[in-house]
Amino acid sequence: MNINWEFIISSLPLYEKAAWLTLKLAFAGIVASLFIGLLCSIVLYYKTKGLEPLVRAYIEVSRNTPLLIQLFFLYYGVTKLGFMLSEQTCAIVGLSFLGGSYMAEAFRAGIQSVSKSQIESGLSIGLSNMQLIRYVILPQAFSVTLPSLGANCIFLLKETSIVGVIAIPELMHLTQDLIGMYYQTFESLLMLIVAYLILLLPLSVFLSWLERRVRYAEFGN
Repeated sequence: MNINWEFIISSLPLYEKAAWLTLKLAFAGIVASLFIGLLCSIVLYYKTKGLEPLVRAYIEVSRNTPLLIQLFFLYYGVTKLGFMLSEQTCAIVGLSFLGGSYMAEAFRAGIQSVSKSQIESGLSIGLSNMQLIRYVILPQAFSVTLPSLGANCIFLLKETSIVGVIAIPELMHLTQDLIGMYYQTFESLLMLIVAYLILLLPLSVFLSWLERRVRYAEFGN
């Protein structure tokens, strides 16, 4: 098979730009989904009246509808309500909406793993609910939650390949454009695979290292 190296070299700046945009969208979506997931898990843990049913409904809707449908609704449907969102805003909101529900379930599992004796000990020394969450529950729950959080982060980074449907020039959208214009299918897909490996492998290695460090710290090694 003859590989068109000239096409690959000439396309590298385009893939670099698209990779930075992909990383930007993923980072914003991950940070927002972590925040949303933590808040939702706290609401579910304390069974806050009025908010708990809303959080449960949000989790069910988010986890049982495809990101593609969510993006179409944000980009085309929300305009009927008088809101105009840019393509990148729709992508970040969509990733956050989807990721928040998965993060909430991950945080909830970690929080529920904390023994009741630890919680009762915190209450016995006069800690408020927020102090209990900050100083007792979250530090212990983090080691249990970390593998799921890491998997969700990788999942959201890969899900950025969907946002090209609303004309965002990320990696997948760029690859489709190059194939359509130049018919260099193999070369374009090869660069797409390499680009995602460059983005995902360091994140995967870092999360694996962090998971080992947290596990060792948990057992006092």
